[in-house]
Amino acid sequence: MNPIRLLTSSELCLCTCFLLVLFYRGWSQLFYDWTVSYSQLAPLGVDKQVIVINGMFPGPVLYASTNDVVNVSIHNNLREPFLMTWNGVQMRKNSWQDGVQETNCPILPGQNWTYSFQLKDQIGSFFYFPSLLLHKAAGGYGAIHLNNLPIIPIPFPQPYKDYAVLIGDWFNADYRDLRASLENGVFLPHPDGILINGLGPNQARFEFEPSATYRLRISNVGLKTSLNFRIEGHPMLLVETEGSYLIQQYYDSLDIHVGQSYSVLVTAKNQANGKSYYMVASSRFTILEHSGIGVIHYPDSAGDPVGPLPLGPGLSNYNFSIEQARSMRWDLIASAARPNPQGSYHYGTIPITRTLILENNVMVIGSKRRFTINGISFMHSDTPLKLLDYFQLNEESKYAAAAALPSSATSIVDAFYRDFFHIVFQNPLLEVQSWHIDGYNFFVVGMGWGLWDESKKAGYNIVDAVSRSTVQVYPLSWTAILMELDNIGTWNLRSQNAENWYLGQELYIRVKGVWNWLDEQSDISARDEAPIPDNVIKCGRAADL
Repeated sequence: MNPIRLLTSSELCLCTCFLLVLFYRGWSQLFYDWTVSYSQLAPLGVDKQVIVINGMFPGPVLYASTNDVVNVSIHNNLREPFLMTWNGVQMRKNSWQDGVQETNCPILPGQNWTYSFQLKDQIGSFFYFPSLLLHKAAGGYGAIHLNNLPIIPIPFPQPYKDYAVLIGDWFNADYRDLRASLENGVFLPHPDGILINGLGPNQARFEFEPSATYRLRISNVGLKTSLNFRIEGHPMLLVETEGSYLIQQYYDSLDIHVGQSYSVLVTAKNQANGKSYYMVASSRFTILEHSGIGVIHYPDSAGDPVGPLPLGPGLSNYNFSIEQARSMRWDLIASAARPNPQGSYHYGTIPITRTLILENNVMVIGSKRRFTINGISFMHSDTPLKLLDYFQLNEESKYAAAAALPSSATSIVDAFYRDFFHIVFQNPLLEVQSWHIDGYNFFVVGMGWGLWDESKKAGYNIVDAVSRSTVQVYPLSWTAILMELDNIGTWNLRSQNAENWYLGQELYIRVKGVWNWLDEQSDISARDEAPIPDNVIKCGRAADL
């Protein structure tokens, strides 16, 4: 009989680490069944056909944890084709599930399709919304909350409760009328108001218990309006944005631009003394100020708040906004989705493969006003680019990334796996722009007034810049980002301003496998990109393949 041998300390440590890795890599299969339909609602007192999910506006919160596999079956009961996109979810190796026009064929009326994707190495606060035909102007959006695995501690005490706070501008006009106006060259009007969780003034209510700490996950789900968010008498501790933990700082108010998401901690008062408190989301940089109003209610609160709303920054105070953005820093010590510090990735030491200067503008093309990137207004193919590539139906002569004269084209930037891009967004217009890249987070290393030039690199933050997926560019200014292309696929880079996006302000980054010089082609293994889904919808030239 072999004697029993006790493990050495090093062996015990190795076994413990192995068990922790097994636990860390654990994940669940989650299943959601959503029906998308119309409902007659009046968030601002005017009846309107609103897009609801399972009868809810906003739609249900999608709860998941790091590495979970999410399956969302969407039944389209609208009268138009439909797609859902997942703002900020990186869809690792799987742009087949991204839910935008050049990666997916639409779900036709009366049909259903199941998205299936893994939340690989992600945590944080995000949202989903419909990506076709200006449907977002009718709703159809909802929050996404991605939680840490139990083995990875959050860098703050566990909050008593999480609240989703979806803020955004709202237009009483039917989305089809707004869409027709855009197609005729008439831009969106001023919004009719601001909603909080799909509700008008004083309708969104949040119950607070004395002394408890709450996590508010706030997303600007609107069409075009930057918003300032604040709570009367309650400072906000900013802790996370779009999957990245931040150096924790208190803010009395927070500018949140279209498509952006933040998490703040709010500690309830010890005693409310019968009071309730205003929650405010007010428009920024607009001619008229609109305010969405919610209510913080305590157990002994007597009715709604009274008195004036808490003041925010001046309506056109851009310096407040840009200085606030510059004050945010990535927390290099905190672990996020993996058990290692966020700052263990030293982005500032990686050689840049390519610099792209992307200038937004508005131009007349073919007698109609269109939005452009580097003079090109995006023209959609009759077949999604993913299918054209997969079935080798490409017409490369149609593709472009820049033009000497304003034109329409299917704009694509080709890149290889592990390229490291430096992208500068240059904004010569008088409105704030908001930009998003699907499939990635990027490091916001600099922003400033005027024109960008090489000398601006000297002022970049190459140590603890915020890592996120949506960034603002102020009027007559620039914003610079750094991004490692470590996610193979075809990814949408777009304006988050709905009218700009609808009228052509987007392009696609096509990230290929490592170039094989022997065969003169890029190699993509199944490990690096998911295969075409078994349930893929085919359309256009791929319909019968």
